[in-house]
Amino acid sequence: MVKSKIQILLNPKQIPNPKSKLSRWDFEFGIYLVLLVAFVVLGFTLNCFAQPISSTELINNAKLYDGKTVVYEGEAIGDIMVRGQFAWVNLNDGKNAIGIWLGKDLTTDILYTGSYKAKGDWIEVVGVFNRACAQHGGDLDLHAKSIRKTSPGRQTPERLNLGKRNLVLVLLGILCLVWILRQLKLR
Repeated sequence: MVKSKIQILLNPKQIPNPKSKLSRWDFEFGIYLVLLVAFVVLGFTLNCFAQPISSTELINNAKLYDGKTVVYEGEAIGDIMVRGQFAWVNLNDGKNAIGIWLGKDLTTDILYTGSYKAKGDWIEVVGVFNRACAQHGGDLDLHAKSIRKTSPGRQTPERLNLGKRNLVLVLLGILCLVWILRQLKLR
């Protein structure tokens, strides 16, 4: 038994090195610090997507964004107007609408456009913003490089307002009663 105690004490891994200035705590702290920095850096780089610019921002600062690649997001509204190999789509972000000039092949993802009968697909566009596009008569527009549907549209059923229907029936009944009384008075 004494031998085992001596062997344990003489194990070179357990004898502290007087030249070493780092303790086990320092080593663990270093590992945790490296892991923390790695998670922070990876966390920021994985979530660094371009944020969409609002139509108000684009319109108010048109000189600043002119000729630059921007990300714009909005609901596809109106009709898709095909012009040869290209098409116009209007996107409304809730405040303003901006015309998007894109290749006809990119419009295949757009199933619904906003109208009285439907809620349009919500589309994110990456493209070049033009304050006064020479190609399109000086209009403010965005030439799309790519589009992505962020939310699908849907049909919106037209609902009958029962209060208005009942009011019309009551007024129609009163009108019929007045007409009948007038006919009886004329006899």
